[in-house]
Amino acid sequence: MHMLSDDLGHLSYDVAGDGPPVVLIHAGVADHCMWDAVVPALAEQHTVIRYDLRGFGESAPPTGPFSESDDLRRLLDHLGHDRVRLVGASWGGRVAVDFTLAHPARVHSLAILAAPWPRYDWSADMIAYDEAETAALGAGDLDAAVSINLDMWLRGPSRSWADVADGLADQLRGPLRTSLVNQDLVGEHSAGPGTGDLAAIAVPALVGVGKLDVADFQDIARRYVAAIPGATLVEFPTAAHLIALDAPAEVCSVLGQFLAR
Repeated sequence: MHMLSDDLGHLSYDVAGDGPPVVLIHAGVADHCMWDAVVPALAEQHTVIRYDLRGFGESAPPTGPFSESDDLRRLLDHLGHDRVRLVGASWGGRVAVDFTLAHPARVHSLAILAAPWPRYDWSADMIAYDEAETAALGAGDLDAAVSINLDMWLRGPSRSWADVADGLADQLRGPLRTSLVNQDLVGEHSAGPGTGDLAAIAVPALVGVGKLDVADFQDIARRYVAAIPGATLVEFPTAAHLIALDAPAEVCSVLGQFLAR
């Protein structure tokens, strides 16, 4: 991993392959490693850039106000890329959307996989999950909070752990733990999601959703498709919320075709 360090903070990043640049932005319960299984195929045709959002993975937590869009702009400036293809998972998908709205000339195309919708009216199941995580963290039980998040975001509501590929929970546990340790600092200092008009997005857009994800995100995916002009919906039948972990081959196939546009 490489490190971008300046007066505004420290961002850890990795670059692989050669060709038109693609930036992969991880989910809010993961780090750059969630893309490990898709990078080799994408790197055959593209320069693949992964980085850890601030407070995730190897990137330092914030010490003052910051914007995820500004961090991504700093990274692209550092690497010398004027225009990129963006792929974001979950919270990383919202970062990609906000960057596209803030810097439209710098985005060639946009793919979001299970991105959240700001100020969404969450279901009772999602509220119960949030309350359970809050209670576990309030009691100082980080292990319980990690398990609650693994159940929600990796296993999902529609399957048992026997249906989840071996090793994925162990792969995610460390990055998830880091995200939980830093989430209060990130939440306190982050500018949060933007409020731009999705109808202004004028680049090719793909919206992905796992058929085994919570119903809220299946609804949200359709909202994005309706709001972003010309957006295409792709459903992944064997995936829950973390699509790139559950269905890497399918993600590579879909992205390979989409990124070639």
